[in-house]
Amino acid sequence: MSVLQRDPTDRVEILDEDGHVREGAEVPEIGDDRLVEMYRHLRLARHFDERAVSLQRQGRMGTYPPLSGQEAAQVGSSFAMDEQDWLVPSYREHAAMHAHGWPLEQILLYWMGAEDGNVPPAETNTFSVAVPIATQIPHAAGLAWAMKLKGDDGAVVCHFGDGGTSEGDFHEGLNFAGAFDVPAVFFCNNNQWAISVPRDRQTASETLAQKAQAYGFDGVQVDGMDPLAVYSVTEEALDRAKTGGEPDEIGTATRPTMIEAVQYRFGAHTTADDPTVYREESEVERWKQKDPIPRFETFLRERGLLDDERVEAIGQAIQDEVAETIEAAEQHPQPEPAEMFASVYEDMPDRLEQQLAYLEELRDSHGDDTLTEE
Repeated sequence: MSVLQRDPTDRVEILDEDGHVREGAEVPEIGDDRLVEMYRHLRLARHFDERAVSLQRQGRMGTYPPLSGQEAAQVGSSFAMDEQDWLVPSYREHAAMHAHGWPLEQILLYWMGAEDGNVPPAETNTFSVAVPIATQIPHAAGLAWAMKLKGDDGAVVCHFGDGGTSEGDFHEGLNFAGAFDVPAVFFCNNNQWAISVPRDRQTASETLAQKAQAYGFDGVQVDGMDPLAVYSVTEEALDRAKTGGEPDEIGTATRPTMIEAVQYRFGAHTTADDPTVYREESEVERWKQKDPIPRFETFLRERGLLDDERVEAIGQAIQDEVAETIEAAEQHPQPEPAEMFASVYEDMPDRLEQQLAYLEELRDSHGDDTLTEE
């Protein structure tokens, strides 16, 4: 049976918590080299995340949103995408963006305060980071509608968090997508906490996936810490997005889907957050038993695709790659503090004019170093 035809309260799972294939589960057809590459991306995301948090703690980077625990949802979904598909991220999808072609150095630059780090590479079908909650969902629906009208072959994958489902933009975007049958996959990363607000305070619905039914299309819940299950569900959702509906008045047969990837954020919401205030460490430890990296490594070892030597070599290569990325990013010119005022308003309000004048006065009287410190 199609995974998208399941009841949205029936979670799709392939690997158990120990990394073994569940009885009756169907492993998606992915080549051996591609499976190992998926594993490398999972580990790269984890190491990058650890180094980024460390950089912020050392004062070498601004506020940063960690992703540890959510690697499988991000990497698995991006690996299911074709090159012509568009990725619309929120602010935590570093691994998804990189897997779809966004350079790691640019991701670092953005969180270091350089706005040019948020300029999409010309060869990558990826939107820039969206920090406001859920505002990217109507953008994704509009992009998908434009692709449909133009007859493009691709589809759109839009990421957002469980907290985003409480925003009006979520309802407007999905309602539009259902009414116009746009080729989009709405990917909800349910990491259990919207900053300090738990999942059960977001909605009385049994699942978030079932919300799609109100907009006239299917929703499916998946183990978001199982990269194979995420890949399988996203691949089928993308197929449906492109060809799975009934031909309409313009001759297309596109159909949206909503995926709820159930997962957990191991760390803080951002480096400005203290999760110990609102959740118990015992809860974190329970979810760490589902860690996607050791689960997927076990699966690959059992298939003969990994051994100790190869695991160590992958780990060393990742450390070298991230170290080189950090070195390159830190050699980038520091952004001018005055840049924070650019492109905010068409006509700058008086209060911002005054603040900008104050910054320029500091620079003139004390020099650039003092301005940066201030």
